[in-house]
Parts: sequence; structure tokens; C-alpha cells
Amino acid sequence: MNAGAVNTGSNPRLQEAATPPENRPFGSPKGPSLGRSRLLGFAVGLFIAMAFAAKAGSAQSVWQAITQFIGLHGKPEPASANVLSEHEIAELNHMTPQSQAELLLERSINHFRGANDEIAERVTGWRGKIQLDQKLNGLFMTALNSDDLRVRAAAIEIDIASRDLIKDKATIDALENDGRFGQQGPRANALWDIALLGNRGVEPQRAFEIVSSSIHDSNENVRYWAVESLSYLGTDETIAPLLEIFHDDQSHNIRERAACGLAQSGMLSEKQRRTAVPKLLEYAEDPSLDATTREWVFQALRDITGQTLPHDAGAWRSWYNGGHLQWNPVTRDSE
Repeated sequence: MNAGAVNTGSNPRLQEAATPPENRPFGSPKGPSLGRSRLLGFAVGLFIAMAFAAKAGSAQSVWQAITQFIGLHGKPEPASANVLSEHEIAELNHMTPQSQAELLLERSINHFRGANDEIAERVTGWRGKIQLDQKLNGLFMTALNSDDLRVRAAAIEIDIASRDLIKDKATIDALENDGRFGQQGPRANALWDIALLGNRGVEPQRAFEIVSSSIHDSNENVRYWAVESLSYLGTDETIAPLLEIFHDDQSHNIRERAACGLAQSGMLSEKQRRTAVPKLLEYAEDPSLDATTREWVFQALRDITGQTLPHDAGAWRSWYNGGHLQWNPVTRDSE
């Protein structure tokens, strides 16, 4: 593909935006259940083990061993050194680009050292040779929700490669007209692509100017993707418009996306998100906001600060004015 050429195909995220997930928390699994038989087998085995241990005078030690099973609470418990294996590295050159991308993104999601290095080295060669099929798109969406911005960056690199985009000024040139004036589908795709390129260092200021020009468009879907794109551009300049949209946009759906972009999703760093806290405190005290939006304000404050306080503006203002500006937000390694 020539420099500056653009893939105008449908972005899978555009389809997912309008499709609610199939959440069935109380659904019954199909087919026979093995849970009861496994539980019975475990109970029988435990009884036999305890009986033999009691006879041998070591019941207490057996019980102590049983209670040392890995639980769900506490700090992360490493399963291994968490490094990309030599075997996997050797096999990569014999795999298709699609399989390479799937393996390495899965390893990146699980924080295997070396995975992102391999992605950085290989991703240019994947351009136009991989696609976000069901498997890779599932990994892509998981990576975009990682608590690690480097994992999210790996997902963005893979999305850019799957879109057959060259990371240079000429690509922004080719996308700009659609991003500013295109029909709904091509425009949404262009806004997304421009934002991802800007996040990866391709003219980020220009990317901001193009994307932010659509945040007040009369077409709600265009505004939606302008907001989503701003959050993934992730520059300092995106925070003020996201706050404005969160407070003022007439669409419930778009206000929610702006709140998510400020609080958790997208590519803003933890430090960048903290700068939104003073304005969010003002929103918490703003009687003009509807009840749902005010609830989102409190949720955003919790996500950004790691503090669990009542959904009460006074409580949050008291905490903020109490000298806790060096708060310790919850991170993956400190849980």
C-alpha cells in the first residue's frame, strides 16, 4: 500500500458501540453439569485424607496444607517468572503474522516481559497482513481495558496495523477531509484512525484539532466517535473538552462516554486524570446536573482517586480539602 493510503473498511468498534453485551449472570449453562460430581469427589477425597492423617497423628498438618490453597484476595501471586519463553520466541518466525499478533497480544495482556518488545519489532511487518477477526478482536478489546497503558498501546499498534495505516503525516493528510466533512461511517473511522495515529506520536496537536472539531456536530454518532477518539488520543488538551462534554452534551450516551474517557478508558495516564478532579468536584456540587450524571461524577471520582466515599458532594469536598492531595490510588501491584 502506498504512503498515505487509507483503509476505509468498517471498524469493528463502530459495530460494538451499538451492540449491548450478552450478559447472562443468572443463565443456566447448557448440557450436563459436572459441578456436583466434582464436589462430591473432592469431599470424599478430603475425608479419606483426613482419616489417614488422623490415624498417623498428622491431621493438623494436612489441614494447614489445605488452607494454603491460593485464594482470590491479596497481592498478585506470580505463577512463574512471567517472561516470554525461548520456545515461543523461536516459534514466532514460523507462525503467520495473524498468529504472531494473537500470541503476543495475549502475552502482553498477561504482562509477559518481552511481549511488547516483540510487538514493537514486528508490527510494521504485520501492516495489511492481519485482521481483527473474532479471536484477535476479542484480545484487542481485552487489551484496551487493561489496567496497564503499555498493554493498551500494544492493542493500538495492532489495530493500526490491521487497518493498514502507515504512521506518517501523509496518512493524516489523506484522512483529514473525511475526519472533518465525511459521511457518518467514513468520518467515524477517520476520527478513530487519526486519534490512534496521534497517540502514537504522529502529529498529535493536529490530530487534536481535527478530532475536536467534531465534538459539537449535530450528528450524535459523529459526536460519539469524536469523544471516544479524544479519550484514545490521550493528550493533555483532551481533558478540558471531555469535561465540557460530560457536563453539557445533550446525549445521555455521549456524556457517559466522556465520563468513562476521563475516569478509566482511553489513553489518559493516572496523573492526567487527576487534573480533572477539581472540576469534577464542582460538578458534584452543581444542582443543574441530572441525577444520573451526578452519579457518574461520583463514580469517576472514585475511579480516578481510588477513594471509596459516599455519593455526597460534601464528603468528597471535605476529603479533598483535608490535605490528601498525595493520595495513593489503587494499582495492580499494590492490591
